[in-house]
Amino acid sequence: MEDQSIMLNLPELLPSIIAISEQAGQSIMAIYNQPERWELQQKADNSPLTAADLAAHHLIEQALQQLTPSIPLLSEESDDVSQRHTWSRLWLVDPLDGTKEFVARTNDFTVNIALIVDNKPVLGVLHAPVYGVTYYAAEGLGAWMIDQDKQLRRLVTAELPIIPRILLSRHHQGHEEAHTLTNIAMKFGDYTVLHVGSAFKMCRIAEGAADFYPRFGATMEWDTAAAQILLTEAGGLLVNQHGQPLRYNCRDTLTNDAFFVIGEKKRLDDWLACLKQPSLDVNPVETTQQCYNESD
Repeated sequence: MEDQSIMLNLPELLPSIIAISEQAGQSIMAIYNQPERWELQQKADNSPLTAADLAAHHLIEQALQQLTPSIPLLSEESDDVSQRHTWSRLWLVDPLDGTKEFVARTNDFTVNIALIVDNKPVLGVLHAPVYGVTYYAAEGLGAWMIDQDKQLRRLVTAELPIIPRILLSRHHQGHEEAHTLTNIAMKFGDYTVLHVGSAFKMCRIAEGAADFYPRFGATMEWDTAAAQILLTEAGGLLVNQHGQPLRYNCRDTLTNDAFFVIGEKKRLDDWLACLKQPSLDVNPVETTQQCYNESD
């Protein structure tokens, strides 16, 4: 079992995690700029893996081990996480979120680092190496962005405009998205669609540049954890189909069900109404009883 005696000081941890994410970003960029070093391969689930994913993983793993030796790491590139259910605190990491974007050279990829305590994200950092931008948040400390000029800006989600701004993935669209857009048109009238890659979609909503992101395709817990605390602290929501925040490391699977990102949280019911379709009723018993049985 992990040592619970060490108290977490989120304000003190944040600068170190920001620095680690930016160092990981530098290791990614060194490979991104030299395609001959990518060493592109396919994992068992047919998702791409590059040398940049592994370089960032090893850097983050080593740095976090030195910084918080009592807190274990769960990364997309971890080999053995068989003991994870014994961890009430853990680092949940995607060392390169958006490998498909990396390979397609869209520039929309991020380094995601989240601290999970009792199944909830309490600290999150997302660094976008190409753009030189870092987003971060911690429980009770607000959501912030360090821009390309190293200027600090507090993030606040936007009130819903007359014409809602919908974010969609470049790589994951199907009949559920089409059905939702039809419902949005019926409820709100006109809307605009923006295509953005990786966790950038959640960051864009946190900074008030978009309003709603429906995600029906499979994602993993490390894809959403850092963005969830960022959104929460910025005044938004990242929820499941029942309107409940996602919880982490509390199910047999690390695969998320469908989730939805909402900028103006008081419009939650309006957005959930746009999702009504039979395909959303996936594993309702498991989701409700096992992972969302605590009020937030």
